[in-house]
Amino acid sequence: METLETALDAAAAVSGAFLMFLLFYQIVIGLFGFRKRTKDYADHDPQARFLVLIPAHNEERVIGDIVRNLEEMDYPREMYDYYVIADNCTDRTAEVAREGGARVIETRAESPDAPTGKPIALRKALRLLGDYQNRYDLMMVFDADNLMDTNMFREVNSQYLDKGRPDFIQCYLGAKNKGGVVAWFYYTGYTTTNRFFDLAKHRLGLNCPIGGTGFAMSTAYLYKRGGWTTMSLTEDFEIQVEATLEGRRILWNHYTRVYDEKPTSLRAAIRQRMRWGQGQWYVTLRNTGRVFKSLLEGKIGFGEFLSTITYMYSVAALPLSILQGAAALGADMIGQSEPLVDFSLGGVSAGAAILGYSYFFLFYLADWMDNRIRFDVRTIPLMMAGFVANAVVGAFMQIGGLIKCKDQQHWVKTDHSIAASTVSGRECSPRKRRKAA
Repeated sequence: METLETALDAAAAVSGAFLMFLLFYQIVIGLFGFRKRTKDYADHDPQARFLVLIPAHNEERVIGDIVRNLEEMDYPREMYDYYVIADNCTDRTAEVAREGGARVIETRAESPDAPTGKPIALRKALRLLGDYQNRYDLMMVFDADNLMDTNMFREVNSQYLDKGRPDFIQCYLGAKNKGGVVAWFYYTGYTTTNRFFDLAKHRLGLNCPIGGTGFAMSTAYLYKRGGWTTMSLTEDFEIQVEATLEGRRILWNHYTRVYDEKPTSLRAAIRQRMRWGQGQWYVTLRNTGRVFKSLLEGKIGFGEFLSTITYMYSVAALPLSILQGAAALGADMIGQSEPLVDFSLGGVSAGAAILGYSYFFLFYLADWMDNRIRFDVRTIPLMMAGFVANAVVGAFMQIGGLIKCKDQQHWVKTDHSIAASTVSGRECSPRKRRKAA
């Protein structure tokens, strides 16, 4: 029994230490998001040529809005082309897109049981487009429900030229909606991480995460890697890890935004986050060894190594917490030397302080700094409800995703229905900008 107690104590200590390291690392990184944003690149005249791809499956209710948005971009029209990829559609997605002026690529599954989803659609479209690497400098991918600031191509062009033509640029991830508990916790999460994670990492010279939409990718790099080769349910995370381990640069742009529709029901959020969890666990378990190998081979520095490994294993926070609690409980039951649960004032106070800082303070500060929305005490009940909803959804993502991580073939679509005419609010609507000088 002593051996078992020792093993349980060791498991609790190791998992607890790793959780503390994750928390400490995130707090330290976040410190670099406090400084007022200042653009770190000069404005340049349009030079970059853009290929824009919009994968869409049965999106007739929203596809017309992004098409109109792309027709109004503040960038020379002859320097960007956009295509709607109508993937296995059974509605009027293709027709609505064509009526708005879009070029449309229609794709179909080879058989009823063939894999489908965004990665497959992108791969097929690039094959049909042929020599895209000669005609375009950058490819941008948007979801069908997205809207974007009209200055996006102009800002990405300037950063791309000023920063030595990096392989990736990820733009600020905004929201079309934030009404209701579920959409609110998405909004708070992205608002906080945009500044105190993504912008902070960028300021430290570290690669920022790729968010799945609103990112620009070098067509030369895309062609070199054989087109769109990712196959996981989180193709953005997969290509982020692969590019990082090859020593590629992923920059962050805080000065132009893409807006997507957030789920409004707990069921939809669980389904979406479960898919994200499946994909993140799959990529994490598959690439952990490669991260250490890239460090040893000098392809990435120690800072990038820490950044990558902590981001990869952030999905393990809840399973590790459960492991730590179960191991400590088991050791206490065997030894009976300490109380089974420690409700010390110090421990409770520390937990409350961390929650108050990381969940409340950082969000309200980011919302003011980036969106000019002042703190409103009436939002506190919504924040608390969002915290509970996020915990429930996170449990499905981290634990359910781990259980189902081998399944990377079944894509669960998130339905979209919010039309641009119903979008309102400073944060939730695209902004038109003056042309750069």
